Amino acid sequence: MPSFDVVSKLDQHEVDNARNQAGKEIAQRYDFKGTESTIEQTDEGIVIRSNSEGRLDAARDVLESKMVRRQVSLKSLDAQQAQQAGGQMWRQLIKLKEGVSKEKAKEIVRAIKDSKLKVQASIQGDAVRVSGKKRDDLQETIAFLKEQDFDLPLQYVNFRD
Repeated sequence: MPSFDVVSKLDQHEVDNARNQAGKEIAQRYDFKGTESTIEQTDEGIVIRSNSEGRLDAARDVLESKMVRRQVSLKSLDAQQAQQAGGQMWRQLIKLKEGVSKEKAKEIVRAIKDSKLKVQASIQGDAVRVSGKKRDDLQETIAFLKEQDFDLPLQYVNFRD
């Protein structure tokens, strides 16, 4: 029985490259001179630090532009509230969303069932497995899911006949 998986994965290598490029640009740009602006990777996600909230937003814009250029979806970035980090420094955490959560998986399965396509969808950990009798039905399902907005960057992998 043909099937495929719906997943949401990040290319960590491209994320690291975009973060490094943004850090280099911030270090070289004239408008960031003397602002002590930095972008670094932590276990929680990406942390941006600067001495003003305006510079923090500008640094985030630089990071987002580098992510787009590296074809990392901005839907996978979850920017938290900017906080003061002592003195005049500001700090903002940007979490990286990866994997399909249970709630989003249920939403995807419900959308597939409501579409009346001749396929079955089931939740498999942090992925959704879609199976059907015909390959054409699976291709229709992929086209249907691409039209929907689940606020996640979705990939369609393990297409098997």
